[in-house]
Amino acid sequence: MPKVFFIGDIVGRPGRAVVREVLPGFRRAEKIDMVVANAENAAGGSGLTGRLARELREWGVDAITLGDHVWDQKSFAAEIPGLDWVCRPANLHPDCPGRDHLVIEKDGFRLGVFTVLGRNFLPPRDCPFQVAKTKFDMLGESCDAILLEVHAEATSEKVALGWFADGKAALVVGTHTHIPTADSTLLEQGTAYCTDAGMTGPYRSVIGREVEPIIGRFIDGMPRRFEVAQKDVRLSGVLVDIDGATGRARDLRLVHLRENEWRQYCSDGESEKNGS
Repeated sequence: MPKVFFIGDIVGRPGRAVVREVLPGFRRAEKIDMVVANAENAAGGSGLTGRLARELREWGVDAITLGDHVWDQKSFAAEIPGLDWVCRPANLHPDCPGRDHLVIEKDGFRLGVFTVLGRNFLPPRDCPFQVAKTKFDMLGESCDAILLEVHAEATSEKVALGWFADGKAALVVGTHTHIPTADSTLLEQGTAYCTDAGMTGPYRSVIGREVEPIIGRFIDGMPRRFEVAQKDVRLSGVLVDIDGATGRARDLRLVHLRENEWRQYCSDGESEKNGS
């Protein structure tokens, strides 16, 4: 029964540090077969770089997904074609560089992975429902199970995509809003679902950024620099057990580890110092 761990949005250096220090030990302790992580905020809180993608892979991330910040780092459009463990959202324009899905394999079990961007409160994209259906039809021919990430603002859109994918995906997991939700469940036809996996990063923050400048911006509307926060760093995600014969979920668990909890899994060596 393959076990897959999905890591919610990795935010800046604090998020990367906790992945580096905790993931290898957590993966061993939980006997995890595959790790998928959203890393669209890994580079200074906005976007990803090839160097950071390679580091995450070295630390135990098998597949990296992205979201609406996919192109925030100027060099990344040229780098992504060479990163065969990284996929951009599937409902971007087809001429965009990079892969729009991944297939990762462990002991003969093949997991298809792709992301769709929501359309409510985000820039217009191709229909996530239609793109998801196309991917299900395609990956169902070559994969034993499918993981669908829904990177969206509206909880209603995420929930609707969960029901739409019930029986087609092993896991439908939401990202983007950086707030872990308490609704992880198994749907009627065997799809594990969670509206938002939360972020892996600093929770003494406003969705990963220092608190005071954002409060000030809400109060007076003046522009400010929103630095990545540093305190109360947590590891968030969902852990799903998949039936290898049916490609459906058998169990789902929300993971939300505070520092006093994740320290038990740490590898030797010091965590990265403060920074973004």
